[in-house]
Amino acid sequence: MNDGTPQHPQNFVSQHLVPNPQNRESLSRRTLLGLAAAANAAVMSAPAQSADTSDEIIYMSATKLAGLIRAKKVSASEAVEAYIARQLAVNDLMNAVVMNCYARARAEAKALDAAAARGDWKGALHGVPITLKDSIDTEGVISTGATYGRQQYVPKKDATVAARVRKAGAILLGKTNTPEFTLGGLAGISTSSNLLYGSSHNPYDLTRSTAGSSGGAGAIVAAGGSAFDIGSDWGGSIRGPAHNNGIAGIKPTSVRVPRTGHIVDYGGIFDLWQQLGPMARRVEDLTLITPIISGPDFRDASCAPVPWADPAKVELKKLKVAFCADNGGIGRWATDDDTKNLVRQVAKWLEGATQSVTEDAPLAQFETLRDTRNTLTNGDGWAFYKRLADKWGTVNFSPSRKEAMANAKPISSAAMVEAWEQHDEAKSRMLGWMKQYDVFICPTSNKVAQPIDAEGPTWPAGKDGGWPYTGVFNSSGWPSVVVRCGSSADGKLPIGLQVVAAPWREDICLAVASYLESRSGGWKKPPI
Repeated sequence: MNDGTPQHPQNFVSQHLVPNPQNRESLSRRTLLGLAAAANAAVMSAPAQSADTSDEIIYMSATKLAGLIRAKKVSASEAVEAYIARQLAVNDLMNAVVMNCYARARAEAKALDAAAARGDWKGALHGVPITLKDSIDTEGVISTGATYGRQQYVPKKDATVAARVRKAGAILLGKTNTPEFTLGGLAGISTSSNLLYGSSHNPYDLTRSTAGSSGGAGAIVAAGGSAFDIGSDWGGSIRGPAHNNGIAGIKPTSVRVPRTGHIVDYGGIFDLWQQLGPMARRVEDLTLITPIISGPDFRDASCAPVPWADPAKVELKKLKVAFCADNGGIGRWATDDDTKNLVRQVAKWLEGATQSVTEDAPLAQFETLRDTRNTLTNGDGWAFYKRLADKWGTVNFSPSRKEAMANAKPISSAAMVEAWEQHDEAKSRMLGWMKQYDVFICPTSNKVAQPIDAEGPTWPAGKDGGWPYTGVFNSSGWPSVVVRCGSSADGKLPIGLQVVAAPWREDICLAVASYLESRSGGWKKPPI
């Protein structure tokens, strides 16, 4: 059985993806596990040096908190109590955490403190209190996926990502709100919402949307109720909430992180679109956590054993940057002036820090990927969603999905295959375009967080859809980091921009995002 060890040794590709006739056993499971354990010992054993200057437990980065716990300046129990107190103070207003496990968390913290007293450290996240999206299975803790069929479902084992962060010493405090199956929100309500738990609220303005589907995660992290969360992203579900809630989030390269134990996991025509990744207040935490959760678990059949490159080794002065201030949104999804102005300001910052900055974007490919993704998503009449509901015994499922099914017109298998071919051709053309550059900067959304009851369908259709902002990078599979770079004109609501790179170059995304965070200040304490 898989023990949760990440599989991404630094020299893996050169030594083990290329067949070696003299070493027929090089791809054996036992060899992979052994090599990965050795290669990742440093990642798993101790936290990195933090650049965060925050001095309050609930607002400092997970990286800094882990370092203070390791230095015995803060105990795991103190950290857990601080975060529990914060959740109790703000969660009734936000409805972000929908299930807690405080008693278990306190017991785990006490055990970790006793181990630390003996000089026994569990890993790089020893004692760090966290939450996890409710779509991620957590052993012994109710994990509903926001659907009635799982309202009392208690998994017998952790999802792979949950197992890996807990193995590194993280302490789970609770689960965060999401639309049903992460896909089915409530019609006419633009925030993370479902029939089981209701709607979540933005900590910067409680009448505003958290976005989705990792909206509860984004809200509680922004409000200082969790050191970090792990979200899932099928079309922007990490990046939208990171933008709306003013935090940092990463959608890693497709198939870098296993989806085992996520309610929509792996396999099928949409396989490469779904990815899991951390959400935190500071970019340095994304750098710490992403390699911990990455690499094959021998369950997710698509997950790739690709090396993790160190963002600290990226030389900004050598990077060629492309940017666009408008991803091609149309009508009510057109990019607003606040966002456009911020993108151009960020481009100015990068002019002095990188080799070159050029206004350019593969907008034709964005449009093709938007249209083909829309065709593929709707092509089976949302029968895949009905299969999910049937799998878990949900009879009354999301009204917005029922409406989509009622109006859907399934297409032929020939039309689906044609759309798939066009989709992949656009991906290839995007890669060709990206050969000119190292990094691409663009909006995450067309606007700041909108009122919860504002018109904004979860799945925009046709030519006026919002997919060019985030879904395009699920289709392409490219890594994307969102970092807060500024605020609305009145200074009240955050604006996060995307930092995108070619596949497997999370190091470039994170290095550039860290620089932008240093210029903008990144996350700011909400008024809640």
